[in-house]
Amino acid sequence: MQLQPPPDRDMNLNPAPIAITTLASLMTLSSIAWAVDAPLLLDLDIYPAQFFCWILQLALPLAFLSLPAQRGTPRETVPWYDWFAAVACFSSVGYLTWQYQQVVDLILLRPTDVVVFGFITLTLSLEGLRRATGKTLPIIALVFIAYALLGDVFPGRMAAQATDWQKLTAYLALDVNGVLGLPLAVASTIVIAFLLFGQLLNISGGSHFFTDIAMLTMGRFRGGPAKIAVAGSALFGSISGSAVANVVATGVITIPMIKRAGYPAHRAAAIEAAASTGGQLMPPVMGASAFLMAEFLQIPYADVVLAALVPGLLYYIALFVQADLEAAKLNAKPMNKADMPAKRKVLKGLYFLLPFAVLIIALFNFNQTPQMSALLAAVVVIALSSTIGYDGHRLKILDIFNAIRGAGMATLDIVMVCVAAGIVIGVLGISGLGFNLTFTLVQIGQGSLAMLLFLAAGVCIVLGMGLPTVGVYVLLATLVAPALVEVGIQPIAAHLYVMYFGMMSMITPPVAIAAFAAAGLAETDPMKTGWAAVQFGWMAYVVPFLFVLSPTLLLIGESGAIFLAVVTAIAGVWLVSIAIAGYFVRAVPVPLRFAFLAAGVLALMPAEAFPGAGITDLIGAAAGLALIAYEVILRRRQAALSNSI
Repeated sequence: MQLQPPPDRDMNLNPAPIAITTLASLMTLSSIAWAVDAPLLLDLDIYPAQFFCWILQLALPLAFLSLPAQRGTPRETVPWYDWFAAVACFSSVGYLTWQYQQVVDLILLRPTDVVVFGFITLTLSLEGLRRATGKTLPIIALVFIAYALLGDVFPGRMAAQATDWQKLTAYLALDVNGVLGLPLAVASTIVIAFLLFGQLLNISGGSHFFTDIAMLTMGRFRGGPAKIAVAGSALFGSISGSAVANVVATGVITIPMIKRAGYPAHRAAAIEAAASTGGQLMPPVMGASAFLMAEFLQIPYADVVLAALVPGLLYYIALFVQADLEAAKLNAKPMNKADMPAKRKVLKGLYFLLPFAVLIIALFNFNQTPQMSALLAAVVVIALSSTIGYDGHRLKILDIFNAIRGAGMATLDIVMVCVAAGIVIGVLGISGLGFNLTFTLVQIGQGSLAMLLFLAAGVCIVLGMGLPTVGVYVLLATLVAPALVEVGIQPIAAHLYVMYFGMMSMITPPVAIAAFAAAGLAETDPMKTGWAAVQFGWMAYVVPFLFVLSPTLLLIGESGAIFLAVVTAIAGVWLVSIAIAGYFVRAVPVPLRFAFLAAGVLALMPAEAFPGAGITDLIGAAAGLALIAYEVILRRRQAALSNSI
């Protein structure tokens, strides 16, 4: 939230906006300096965790200065107690940052200064987290802390050796397996770089270009506005870092257009919600969660992108097909030519594709780190947008400064979430709870893999409700994914599995925050929107089971098997979408809808999923072709009959 001074007050007399801008900008600039190895160039001896502590030192006071104690209320001035909390944050975390190298090896000795300043840091971090994300994550973090302190009172496999509060405080505050661990490391380096890239694209008009090119290419077809939402949200959502942010950014434009084309308001909002949520699952960027996945699995980010490519494409193919069939059923009109952007204007913006090419080439061809690749892409955006510009606007120095500040502000919520994730991971490690949970789930999986998968899917959706994207993935990657790996599922498949179902919490009622945000823009019922979004996003509930059973959909295996799996999966998506929409070349009767559904499910099943699955593929494909042929022939006969009358 950006602090706005009252209109009748001179900003120069109000120190809060200056402090906020300074802290947010320092976060971004510090991350850039770390990415280009500035400490090494300046011969500074800084531990990585010490740098992450510095980022937290900037983020915590920023939370108290920019976020009001009561979420959702406007803030015009900063009360004295928030100034006090901001100074306390900066001082306590600053002490840990300054003394890190001297005290990091003394954690188990419980030094008084580390315990005191660590306790202040953790306490204020939980309050900053509450202001940023609401009550859910702080409560989860407190529950885990309570478990670490009282683990010996739990029965059976859930019992753990209790940890005294001094040791726990020092461990969580300073150890690399606690708050200063992997989630904060990714947020402090990779996430900030990509958010800067996204901010520069947005300020320079890149988000408008993606919407414009979607309008130009899709707008002239039936249901064009819905297809624009699908295409535009796929393009913008991959870099936005948040399903809700994607809904708000693109839905303001697309939802009114979809409604004008003839779609009911709740279905217009549902299409946008499903499309925006899928942006987190679609390469090449996939939001912050994909970078965390690469770090958790200790594999190159490029491997995550390749594995996620086919499932992401299948998701958007399903959305696109359903949007088209829904348009045919509703007789939805194409866009008015007057509302479409000029072709010449859009062609001038094709240079926005070059930064993505640089990003991909740097990642895949030159094996650059994700943060360095994002910074190179950001430099290309600055160079092109300041010289060429889009829609009459060229990037200025002030725009670049605003992007630097905006990236820091956008990172704030993610840093707060990563603090909670660090607390959870730290407790899992110090208490042994992680091993106990994995053991329990593995016992279930050994009895029935299907039961484990359904249980894991349910846990992912429930844990993900109301949480930000990064928080959803980190929780599930530490609590659920290890059990899937232990029963023999490939690690990349296990992590994508929990990521998919965690993301589906964004559109699954009763707490479907992406669907609810879209419903607000469409001025329609949130629950109706949520259930409609579940219908449109059905593929995301199915494809994780498929790639767990057969990793060919993750591009793992022989090329022939991969090709067959992808082709039959696309056919299956089309057939199931016909069954769900209830329309093909005409309204499909209920018995035939079930036939399309059965054929689609058989075709979707990869040939290597289980013995004999190759035969089900052939049966599904043959049945689907027969059903399509029947519908086309019947429609032609009906048309010929009506013409002859």
